Order: sequence, then C-alpha cells, then structure tokens
Amino acid sequence: MHNIRGYITALITPFKNGAVDEKTYQMLVDRQIRAGIHGVVPVGTTGESATLTHEEHRRVVALCVEAAAGRVPVIAGAGSNSTAEAIELARFAEEAGADAILAVTGYYNKPSQAGLIAHFKALHDATGLPIILYNVPGRVVANLSVETIAALSKLPRVIGVKDATGDLARVALQRLASGPDFIQLSGEDMTAVGFNAMGGRGCIGVTANAAPELCAKLQESTLHHDAAGALALQDRLAPLHDVIFRDTSPGPIKYAMSLMGLCSAELRLPLVEPPDAVKQRVREVLEGLGLIG
Repeated sequence: MHNIRGYITALITPFKNGAVDEKTYQMLVDRQIRAGIHGVVPVGTTGESATLTHEEHRRVVALCVEAAAGRVPVIAGAGSNSTAEAIELARFAEEAGADAILAVTGYYNKPSQAGLIAHFKALHDATGLPIILYNVPGRVVANLSVETIAALSKLPRVIGVKDATGDLARVALQRLASGPDFIQLSGEDMTAVGFNAMGGRGCIGVTANAAPELCAKLQESTLHHDAAGALALQDRLAPLHDVIFRDTSPGPIKYAMSLMGLCSAELRLPLVEPPDAVKQRVREVLEGLGLIG
C-alpha cells in the first residue's frame, strides 16, 4: 500500500454523553470518502487518541476500517510514549485491516535520536504494516532530525513521514537524504501547497473534517501541477486553516462541525471548548465559505 498521496484526513473522534459516538463516526468517514478525500487517519492527535482508552482506540480503528471498506487507505494512529504500547496498537491495527500506521515520536520521554531510531526499529520489526513517521515537535518536544529520518527510511516498511514542523526547507533536505520515493506528507494545512511544491506528496490535515471536497480538490491541483488552481483554493481555505488552530485542536474544528450539524462539539478533559471569540470567528469563516447558512 504505497499509493498514499493527496489529502488524508486526520479524523476527529465524535463523542456523545462522554462515549464514542460510533454511528456518527462511521457517517463522518463515509462523508470524507464520498467528497473525494484520498485517505483517512483514525485515532491521531486530532482524534484525541491521548484521552481514549485502549479499548476505545481499538474500536475506533475497527469502525474506520469497516466504514472505509477498502475505498481509500486507512492509516491508523499507533504511536505512544511507550514502545511496547505502540507495538501493541500497531499489531491491532494490522489485525483490524488497516493499510498502514502513523507512528508519532515518543512524547514526554524526550528520547535522543539514537533512542528514536531504536523505538521505530522495534515498531518496524514487530509488524508487517507500512509505517509513516509522525514528526510533531510542537506536541511531543522531541524532533526527528533529517538524518534520523534518513536512517529510518532505509528500513523496508518505513515508507514516509508526516512532517508537522512547518519548516519547508526540511522537505528539500529530506528528499535529498531519503530519495524521491520516500513519501513526505505535510502535517500542516496552511503550508501544504508550498510543501508539495518542494517535493511533498500530500497532507495529513484537519481542515477537511469540515471542508473535505475543497481540501481534496486543492491536493489534486498540486499533484497535477496546477499552481493557479491550488493557490485559488488555498486563498479560499486559508481563513479556515487559520481559525481551527486559534485554540487547542480539535476544539475549533469540532465546534465548526457542530455548527454544520455533523456532530457534537464535545471534547474530553483536559481539553475544553474554545473561547467565545474563536467560536464567533469560526462561524464567520464557515458562513464565508457557504458551509453554513
């Protein structure tokens, strides 16, 4: 499964009265695919994986695989600050029928680069699934260096990276270090057009939870080298990219989806709803895009 490209949605996990809203979740997965999205990520950061129990985590992956029904790749979140726990989650994802795993850099521990290589190699050796590394130092503190990713890319099933650093220079450097076949995916909606221009192959993003069709079309434009079309879509989407990160994600995107009647805005502590000013701006942006009346 190396046809990973385009816009891959980091799915929210909807809650209802404190529990995972399973029916709504599968409806949201189907909505993404029908809108032209190229792949989905259950239980990533946007899916509030850090507040799900192991049982809930496994259930959400299974629900996503079932709803996707082979139409697009399912890249299951399987990261942890414990290597043993990450292996357990990865093995379940493989059993559940996921196509690949997204493995976040171990958080809190602040491992060295040597520790990161050992962690991902252990994960690689314990599962048969392709692995996409997830580098998001703003969330986990530890930063996978270009050299470390290059070393890991030599492992046969480490096929790519989700780069959420926002540093476009890394795209060129990683391409030189790991080769053009190594899949680089932006982890930041706002810079996704520039990321692809530098050699990226797509984006694992948040915005498509609310606007999947526009996000899919933007990625199609970049992949077909339609710079003018991509820029026009980016100009439309930029206010939404901006507002959904004005408070801790996924608070604003869940609030946006609640205004659209897609799900509740419910979060799990320690996350709380966005402040009123952010809510008002979310409403204004959705109205401007014609996503609400």
